[in-house]
Amino acid sequence: MKKPEEEGSARAAKASDIDQQYWLLRRGHIALSPYIKLARMDRPIGTWLLLYPCWWSYAMAFKSTTSFAIANWHDLWLAALFAIGAFVMRGAGCTINDLADRKVDAKVARTALRPLPSGQITPLQALIFLGALLLVGLLILLQFNNFTIWLGISSLALIVTYPFMKRITYWPQAWLGLTFNWGALMGWSAVTGSLSPPAFMLYAAGFFWTLGYDTIYAHQDKEDDALVGVKSTALKLGAKTKPWLVLFYGLTVALMAAAGYMVQFNWIYFAGLVVIAAHFGWQIITLDIDKADNCLFRFKANRHIGLALLAAIVACGFSV
Repeated sequence: MKKPEEEGSARAAKASDIDQQYWLLRRGHIALSPYIKLARMDRPIGTWLLLYPCWWSYAMAFKSTTSFAIANWHDLWLAALFAIGAFVMRGAGCTINDLADRKVDAKVARTALRPLPSGQITPLQALIFLGALLLVGLLILLQFNNFTIWLGISSLALIVTYPFMKRITYWPQAWLGLTFNWGALMGWSAVTGSLSPPAFMLYAAGFFWTLGYDTIYAHQDKEDDALVGVKSTALKLGAKTKPWLVLFYGLTVALMAAAGYMVQFNWIYFAGLVVIAAHFGWQIITLDIDKADNCLFRFKANRHIGLALLAAIVACGFSV
């Protein structure tokens, strides 16, 4: 018969969100494994969700000011910098989140085996790692124009305060929406050196998109969250989640359409929005908020939303 602590460890291992089959965890140096887990390298979906709003607005601003046909290596390099920056800053955000939540994470089955709550690394080691990530992030940010640099620096206020929102409000997903979609502003400013209404439309679209997908994600932890006193939209909305998702995702598509209309995109862009709306409909109709695997699959499927909008923008960029 297993001891209680052994049963708890087995439950945590089964519920853990760490991908132990990730190639760097299987083949990398064991001393680096905790940092790979801390930065969520084994779960790249977060990096994609952070990156897509950057690429949306960068591509949309580029199309509205010139033609993709005359793009040069410098333009492609800036797009690559956004990708590297998203990877680094996602890791930094996860480190800040885990430092703030390490005591709570120890009580939640899905997060109990993360490096900090499980004792694989110390808070000091995590802080040193965070400093290194922020330094790399700063070096990347300095490659952009001055307006974008200051815009990027201002996002730190959102990044640092987000982990504490779940202790204050049932809407931490709204704060995540403000944080995760900041790139929709930065992508535009990287091209134009300023901000315009289409950038704010994309930012707002990303905000409601995040409200939707992260509410789905939060349903995985609602029982543990209720026990430890952590708040979320999953707990707030409960059985009414699907009607709220219709609102969140409906506003997402409407705001994406508004951004496209402002830059005078053609029918290709709006055809892409029809595909996106259909995908959102599938998510809502097939969602089972009481099955963690179902929620996780639909959350991860949002990478297709990001790619579909980017493809629609790029297609417009090459069309006559």
